[in-house]
Amino acid sequence: MSTTHPVGPPLWLLLELTYRCPLHCVFCYNPTEFAATGAELSTGHWLRVLREARALGAVQLGLSGGEPLMREDLEAIVAEAHGLGFYINLITSGIGMSEERIAALKRAGLDHIQLSFQDSTRELNDFLSSTRTFELKARVAALIRKYDYPMVLNVVLHRLNIDHVEEILAMAERMGAQYVELANTQYYGWAWLNRAQLLPSRAQLERAEAATRRVRERLGAAMQIYFVVPDYFEKRPKACMNGLGSVFLAVTPDGAALPCHAARMLPGISFPNVQSQDLRSIWYESAAFNHFRGDSWMKEPCRSCPEKHRDFGGCRCQAYLLTGDAANADPVCELSPHHALVTAAVAQAERAARADGATAGAALTFRDHRLSIPVVVEGR
Repeated sequence: MSTTHPVGPPLWLLLELTYRCPLHCVFCYNPTEFAATGAELSTGHWLRVLREARALGAVQLGLSGGEPLMREDLEAIVAEAHGLGFYINLITSGIGMSEERIAALKRAGLDHIQLSFQDSTRELNDFLSSTRTFELKARVAALIRKYDYPMVLNVVLHRLNIDHVEEILAMAERMGAQYVELANTQYYGWAWLNRAQLLPSRAQLERAEAATRRVRERLGAAMQIYFVVPDYFEKRPKACMNGLGSVFLAVTPDGAALPCHAARMLPGISFPNVQSQDLRSIWYESAAFNHFRGDSWMKEPCRSCPEKHRDFGGCRCQAYLLTGDAANADPVCELSPHHALVTAAVAQAERAARADGATAGAALTFRDHRLSIPVVVEGR
């Protein structure tokens, strides 16, 4: 039987202020065709979105991109959000941060900065982003501490750096990090194009988890470490966004409102734009946000599964990329009829590891605004 759950407010708001970014990361989750999207929203549009979201009940605000520091009006956006009562997290590569800028952001009311590194070594950090930024990031880390922000580091893990977990955590310790997120790559956007190059082997994952446990035991509460396992190695899917249209609302640089940051790829759904529609009607009334609410959209085996209100069928974008149909059970789930697609990808990673070829296979595709690369869906 199909059920409908009452819709609460969007508690978590993510504003992707720009797709512009000085980095060219091979695992970037931005759309591979981002250069073809419309013009960025004006300052006035962003301020209106903030007011409408706060009126709806949103409390957590993420400011990301691209690189949000590319926006000259970032301080004005932060000041408005602070005045409205948001808790504000800046998600940044650090490129574009100076002491003058961090002081201005502090005055504007910024609560939290999450700084990304690509690796603990200058060589691999700079290779994966196709930039020379390692020393700059280290200087930004020092500024974050100087201006009394919680020190939060994020490192995306994959085959090329997962064996460096102990060194990455040692770097974080030297920098005085209080929180470290070791986030294994989720395969959307540019990471999807590079999956054959980036997916680690099971042995690599187990070594990384063991290294993380050792550091946790040594440091205790001095540094909180979050290790996010890649979906492909799980037997049950994650509860993506706690169910689409449940608690999370993202707005893209050109104003498209999405129930998850990667949802723009989903076919057959027309996502509303904040330039022509207010957030309240988008959240509660739009077909796009209601599409995957409840369980009437589910196919078997999800529809009959006793865990369907725990995992909501898993990730819709992952289901689409792997099977060509966003309504299918997430192939990560061992009960999915398409689970073999995931086990095949893992087997390919194992073969690459046995060949001692961290770079075996096709060349990496770096994020590049000059490219407009259509998503290749595995199930089609």
